[in-house]
Amino acid sequence: YRIRETGLDEGIDCIASTPVHPASLRSRGFNPAAAIADRVSKEIGLPHRAALLKKIRHTPPQATLKRAERLTNLKDAFAANPALATGRRVLLIDDVMTTGSTLIECARALRAAGAVSTVAATVARTEA
Repeated sequence: YRIRETGLDEGIDCIASTPVHPASLRSRGFNPAAAIADRVSKEIGLPHRAALLKKIRHTPPQATLKRAERLTNLKDAFAANPALATGRRVLLIDDVMTTGSTLIECARALRAAGAVSTVAATVARTEA
């Protein structure tokens, strides 16, 4: 958790994590990105706003899709809470980034709900 070393937390108001659909959460039992965001929140002293983003459309897992499918799979799958997003500068946490589609779509939802900016951080990067 080297967020402070990178400067990604500068000017940030809160932390959001990429959400999973409630059905996926029930079957998996936890959200890896939320667990990471909780830890980052404690380390850098910024609140993790777990309710800031939610996944509103169930989609096939990105890992099961080809690159071209991953780029469109998550379109309009996320929504942000305007009461929590408006005027905020958000650090968005995900566990793994492959194409960046999840982060892009979450950032779009945050912007649509009034967030001023979004900076993303992930634990791992893989190739599609």
